Amino acid sequence: MEVILLQNVENLGEKGSLANVARGYARNFLIPRKLAEPATPGKIAEFRRREEERKSRDARMAVQAEEYTATLNKTVLTLTAKAGEADRLFGSITGADIADAIKDARGFTIDKRKVLLEEPIKELGTFMVDVEVAEGFVASVKTIITPE
Repeated sequence: MEVILLQNVENLGEKGSLANVARGYARNFLIPRKLAEPATPGKIAEFRRREEERKSRDARMAVQAEEYTATLNKTVLTLTAKAGEADRLFGSITGADIADAIKDARGFTIDKRKVLLEEPIKELGTFMVDVEVAEGFVASVKTIITPE
């Protein structure tokens, strides 16, 4: 019996894939637990249409992520902060500060959790900060911290 998986099922397949299973396994386990639905011709056609849409959307997102990555690689951010002796900052520059600066400079929103700082920046200077634009696309943004 063919079924369309509604969730990832271990040793069977990923969500949205077609699987050929025994009738009893489908009827007694997969379907009652909402892990799968019977694969009728109409549902298979709908499944294939959704799969095409998903692939098209993923391709558009990859092109956009590539453009954003190229733009961010050319970006130089200048942030000002209060500094004391030995170029130490009063406070720190966090991923949220860098994400806000990217939004102001380039106009697109980056989630602060996608700014890959191991720890906040606590001194003046020039830093290369990695930003994950999308899965598999990481840009390095030159960030200059200057005193106020």
